[in-house]
Amino acid sequence: MGEEKSKSRGWCGWFIALIVLAAVIFAVVYMVKSKMKKSDDGDGAGPVPGPPGAIDKKYADALKLSLQFFDIQKSGRLVNNKISWRGDSGLKDGSEADLDLSKGLYDAGDHIKFGFPMAFTATVLSWSILEYGDQMDVVNQLDPAKESLRWTTDYFIKAHPSDNVLYIQVGDPKVDHPCWERPETMKGKRPLIKIDADTPGTEVAAETAAAMASASLVFKDSDPQYSATLLKHAKQLFDFADTKRGSYSVNIPEVQDYYNSTGYGDELLWAASWLYHATEDKTYLDYVTKHGNEFASFGNPTWFSWDNKLAGTQVLLSRLLFFKKDLSGSKGLGSYRDTAKAVMCGLLPKSPTATTSRSNGGLVLVSEWNALQQSVSAAFLASLFSDYMLTSRLHKISCNGKIFKATELRDFAKSQADYILGKNPMGMSFVVGYGDKYPEYIHHRGASIPEDATTGCLDGFEYFNSTKPNPNIAYGALVGGPFLNETFRDARDNVRQNEPTTYNNALLVGLMSSLVTTSSALQSLK
Repeated sequence: MGEEKSKSRGWCGWFIALIVLAAVIFAVVYMVKSKMKKSDDGDGAGPVPGPPGAIDKKYADALKLSLQFFDIQKSGRLVNNKISWRGDSGLKDGSEADLDLSKGLYDAGDHIKFGFPMAFTATVLSWSILEYGDQMDVVNQLDPAKESLRWTTDYFIKAHPSDNVLYIQVGDPKVDHPCWERPETMKGKRPLIKIDADTPGTEVAAETAAAMASASLVFKDSDPQYSATLLKHAKQLFDFADTKRGSYSVNIPEVQDYYNSTGYGDELLWAASWLYHATEDKTYLDYVTKHGNEFASFGNPTWFSWDNKLAGTQVLLSRLLFFKKDLSGSKGLGSYRDTAKAVMCGLLPKSPTATTSRSNGGLVLVSEWNALQQSVSAAFLASLFSDYMLTSRLHKISCNGKIFKATELRDFAKSQADYILGKNPMGMSFVVGYGDKYPEYIHHRGASIPEDATTGCLDGFEYFNSTKPNPNIAYGALVGGPFLNETFRDARDNVRQNEPTTYNNALLVGLMSSLVTTSSALQSLK
């Protein structure tokens, strides 16, 4: 009888233990599922991206190529020249004003140095390095990016000889464009255009200020003296832009045919935002809050481009609210972040406010002239905003009441990158040298003429009209891209679709560097 009671008590003990164990397991499973559901709904903290992880070779290869294009576009006496078919050029640029403006970048397939888009190129390249320099470094592309940036900012330092004078263009399209020749052999006149107190150009002065302020952050640790020089010029140029207001397109009508500005308010906000990041001087933060209602077009999403910096400004100022919640004066930034969110909601394909400006293959398309500029700029901003959210442990975004994950913004960015690299109905890459099929007849003088050819202004058109592919491959060049109906004609005379630009490539560098591997956003750019 005692033995039976002992067995009974033992059996009951094991039974109770099993119940307790089952309860514990159930509780653990329930908690895990609850956390997973919260993460899926966008309410959970979820994992924060860490240091650079596994490399995605596809994007790493595209990043390396996209940076090579800047070497192709360099003017001046080339140091450590990496492009076999390029040589020294533009060595006398600026001589009529006793300046050395030999450096800088040729804008596209021609040989003009347009200061307005070149400054935008430098600002975006700086932003890309500041946010994703660690990822560039993992694939050995940080130094090439900084070298190309410095080549450009060296030019801007020389182009700004005094506080209220900035040389904004070298070369005349009316002289350059009727010729088809290599930059190394060009003999046409290279006139200069400048802005000054009597002929102001607020948008180009402010964009150049943004370029130099952002670049000052890039070089702050590696070359403090150079960084300080850039920041000094940035402050002077911003003061010039703001105190001597006037549109360069109005004051210098000859620029309207190429880089006509639609207004300068966005550049003033953009420059002030970068100067705040570079200095933490509250004066610049007060500027963007004070002038937001005047210039920021709150509540109206826009497209980021060389002409319109509003979407970029809104994303850049959003990072302050993500990472500096106790920042004095930050209350005035709420409308910037709200509008940045509206931009993001417009990009998400399933959002109630999704833009209808898309091809059937999913590419965001706004214009049929250089269509990929908006595609790649939208993807770059989406990747940035997604990283800001993930790093600050915010995993959801609401678009008119519908919830989306931050990772869906990154998915959108990848979809645009993949389309550009060949995952599209045409089955071709729009980055020269990437993949098995890419443009072979791009509208680019240097690429189309053999390096040993001796041509003048007009006889180079023999190569323009040639039915043979370009003899020199302009590796990394991002061309203008397809039409909305997803057609593309690979021909040298197809300027709308087949001409590369430096500012497109700067955006491509930003996009590809953001996708090379998963990494957290820096909480401070200083």
